[in-house]
Amino acid sequence: MIDSLYERLGGAAAIDKAVDIFYEKVLADLRINHFFKDLDMKRQSAMQKSFLTFAFGGSTKYDGKTMRAAHASPVEKGLNDSHFDAVMEHLASTLEELSVPPEVIKEAANIAESVRNDVLGR
Repeated sequence: MIDSLYERLGGAAAIDKAVDIFYEKVLADLRINHFFKDLDMKRQSAMQKSFLTFAFGGSTKYDGKTMRAAHASPVEKGLNDSHFDAVMEHLASTLEELSVPPEVIKEAANIAESVRNDVLGR
């Protein structure tokens, strides 16, 4: 049996570390940090960890909102492709920082890219 992307990334500990590094980058990025200004980042991080665990094959259950519903408010505030691209940059650089092999980063990016239209409300 082939290990899930979640397992190849290193499981829960790796997802936790990646999300923490990712949000440090996002919150420092003037292109996108305003979308997170009024969020409870502890809750946001927990939700992101839960979603990535599911999306990367670490769980068969996800109880969070749909991507479209979760991002409706940012879309109303102007969330667009350039912002999504910035998030994708931070995802890739975070995984690179954690020494994830390029082919695994590409697989993670493809999964993230697959929700672009839902995140952007299209």
